Amino acid sequence: MVSVTQFSLKLRKILLYDKLYYLLLIISLIYIFIYYKNYIPHHNYDINETKFILTINDIKIDGNKLNLSFKENLVSTYYFKTKEEKEYFINNYSLADKLNIEGSLSIPTENTIKNTFNYKNYLYYKKVNYILKIENYSLNNKNKNIFLKIKNFIIKRVETIENNEYLYAFILGKSSFLDREAYNNYKINGVTHLFALSGLHVSLFSNILLFLLTKIGLKEKGSFIITSLFLIFFSFIASFSPSILRATIFFILSSLNKIYYTFIKPKNILYTTFFILILINPFYIFNTGFILSFTITFFILLTNENYQVKGSIKQTLFISLISFASSLPIILNMSYEINVIGFLNNLIFIPFVSYIVFPISLVTMFIPYLSNILLFLTNIMELLSKISTSILNITIIFSKLSYLEIIIYYVLLILIIKKKTKLIKYMIIFIIYLYLKPMLNNDEFIYVTDVSQGDSILIHTKTNKNILIDTGGKLSYKEEDWKKKNNNFNIMTSSMIPFYKSLGIKKFDYLIITHGDHDHMGEAINLINNFKVKKAIFNCGTYNKLEQNLIQLLEIKNIPYEKCIENLNVDNYNLEFLNTRDYNNENENSSVIYTKINNTKILLMGDAGVEREKDILEKYDLKNIDILKVGHHGSDSSSSKEFIERINPKECIIPVGVNNKYGHPKKSVIDTLDDYCNIYRTDINGSIEIKLKNNDYKIKTISP
Repeated sequence: MVSVTQFSLKLRKILLYDKLYYLLLIISLIYIFIYYKNYIPHHNYDINETKFILTINDIKIDGNKLNLSFKENLVSTYYFKTKEEKEYFINNYSLADKLNIEGSLSIPTENTIKNTFNYKNYLYYKKVNYILKIENYSLNNKNKNIFLKIKNFIIKRVETIENNEYLYAFILGKSSFLDREAYNNYKINGVTHLFALSGLHVSLFSNILLFLLTKIGLKEKGSFIITSLFLIFFSFIASFSPSILRATIFFILSSLNKIYYTFIKPKNILYTTFFILILINPFYIFNTGFILSFTITFFILLTNENYQVKGSIKQTLFISLISFASSLPIILNMSYEINVIGFLNNLIFIPFVSYIVFPISLVTMFIPYLSNILLFLTNIMELLSKISTSILNITIIFSKLSYLEIIIYYVLLILIIKKKTKLIKYMIIFIIYLYLKPMLNNDEFIYVTDVSQGDSILIHTKTNKNILIDTGGKLSYKEEDWKKKNNNFNIMTSSMIPFYKSLGIKKFDYLIITHGDHDHMGEAINLINNFKVKKAIFNCGTYNKLEQNLIQLLEIKNIPYEKCIENLNVDNYNLEFLNTRDYNNENENSSVIYTKINNTKILLMGDAGVEREKDILEKYDLKNIDILKVGHHGSDSSSSKEFIERINPKECIIPVGVNNKYGHPKKSVIDTLDDYCNIYRTDINGSIEIKLKNNDYKIKTISP
């Protein structure tokens, strides 16, 4: 019979065996692969269902927009009709309440611009298959769970405290309440991780709690138990986000390791944590916070095994540098840019948040009067971030990395950390290659981007010149204060800018504004604030307010501009502007552009109408057009039968928004085009890529 002592010794010996943890890691990866390949979504609902009883899992209110997620694997949207309705909901509805709901289900759509956020996949990995559009709702049953009541109390507590934007971030893990400009500055400075609950906050919380428990004379074991329980509760308040779960489980396992003197390596504890979380949900592997949390922690632990850094400042700098280097490929494939001195900003912001702002935030929960002090501190932080953005912003754009490039990078980084210092020069060469990679690409293509109800067309030449014709734009309307959203959806910033950066585009040689309508140039200022633009070109006619505002920015930034030109020569390209006369009408005055690339004839009609089409036919000899960008989104004020018959297009592209209020494209236009060309519509086909090669072209769509 084996004694308890002998069993304990054998168990410790097994736990010290490194290969056991490698086996756990391999099993985890195999399990992820098998689960992913065999996962079948459970469709608990019929797409035609209209009545539901659902339990609230999460609530987000932004202006007049209500987003609810439900335990029954549904997400929903609803717009409050009045300010009173919004206030009533805030005061009377909480997490875990059951609702009677009437509404309609729809299947999430995929991204229609490549290399951008895929909402359908995002929901799929959360095991959500439908979006519910709420029409009516009422309370079915109030929550009676004591723990959820405590969570609701904390949420309500945060809501009632003044200057609570950072409390939402630090206590509830909701950084979406932060000011947009301030958050963007944090992003540029590479410190947004401080405002999304992660291992850093768990570490701070646990250290504060352990310190206090030690001060009151509690023994080590008791301190670890109480702290672990608090961390589990903290994870519950933060809705068990994967990064918080990782840090909490890692803390508990590390505490057990310390209490029972098992001497397991921290790296092996991390592998065990990974194994546990993958057993809980294999789809965590697709969560960015999960990936970043494990990757950064792994490399910090690996570095600690190989280097001993003394001194708090040196240690902070070293950890910041390792965090920066280990997260680089992940960050690049999220935003396609990096602030190369972002790790230096962390030297200021990490101590400031860790030792001042975060602790004050925790205390403010109990003493709301401190909210003014918190506001003062966060104002200082925002000011420092703004100054740093203007002075220390050295942002470099990289194109999307392939899986092979990511693997090469991490292999080199691991070897360098393991003191293979000779490889540093190869790492530098490799990073330079990644930066220069887009310049080695001599592909010619045109990209008609799905910007909803608007136009934006990118022409990329074989000599890496970039010509952008229009930017798209979403018209905003004046709203009452209670309806205003903190994070207004923005076509350019949410999709277009990351897309251009994913291609490695660092500048636009020409920005052509076909005319001054918002859906063609509404995002021009945003574009210029994010990219270098060498020259802008306007159409003929007078300038409206939008164009005047853009010209003012061009002059401030010393960007030259021209109007009403006849030709634009870019290398071997000649863009011919088909000018006729002044129509005293914004649409008719659109720049109509004709070009020929590798014998492919391309005609871009802007928003030109029938009257302009007649004048073009009289002045120019246009026949057998290969690719036509249809005028005015398929409106019946454009694309006359006479015009289409004369130019005889092969491919017709219509940039148009899904279910747009104008009813574009019109059936009469589709009927006319259908007799002559293959029709591509951004509302149906998504973005459209035209590759030009060997005197031919190929069209590829990014379907929604």
